[in-house]
Amino acid sequence: MADKNLTCVDCGKEFIFTEGEQKFYAEKGFENEPKRCPECRKARKQQKRNFNR
Repeated sequence: MADKNLTCVDCGKEFIFTEGEQKFYAEKGFENEPKRCPECRKARKQQKRNFNR
């Protein structure tokens, strides 16, 4: 496996899906690559937390 450049669906910024992250995803059984960059993932997670209150 090698690092992959992916594009965030929210902000359009390119981010790197590292070899280590790919291995982690495979170990967890995730079949899809991430669609959002780490910053947008964090923001979305925070938004969901605030919505559930």
